[in-house]
Amino acid sequence: MTRTGPSKPVDKDYGNRRLAIAKAYLKAAQDEATLADATSLGNPIASQIVKAAIAYADAITAMRLGQVNQRDHEGIHKLLRDALGNALPVAQARRLRRIVDSKDTVQYGVRLLRKDEAEQLLSELQEFARWAETELAR
Repeated sequence: MTRTGPSKPVDKDYGNRRLAIAKAYLKAAQDEATLADATSLGNPIASQIVKAAIAYADAITAMRLGQVNQRDHEGIHKLLRDALGNALPVAQARRLRRIVDSKDTVQYGVRLLRKDEAEQLLSELQEFARWAETELAR
């Protein structure tokens, strides 16, 4: 096991609920991107994207390991690797890292994200979500 960070035990129903929440955050990000005009700030859209990606990862780790990451979002990568091992595609691991690494900037920082930057992140999330939902359906 590579996991050394904080996690908590959960049941499978927790994973199902996190999946429902992930889908809701994805829809919220898509809706915000649709409603925003070209001059709108991308931070609110990107914030929903980050929350969706974390919820998708939680759903997988909850259903596969009976655990979810807590407190340190960096640990989510290790826990997902523990849950899937070599079945975690490198491209999806990189997508998750890019999205989660933007968390501090988009949610707590002062950098004004452009809408087109948020839309790029949304595209990454949509790919990650498609993969995660396929993985969870196995």
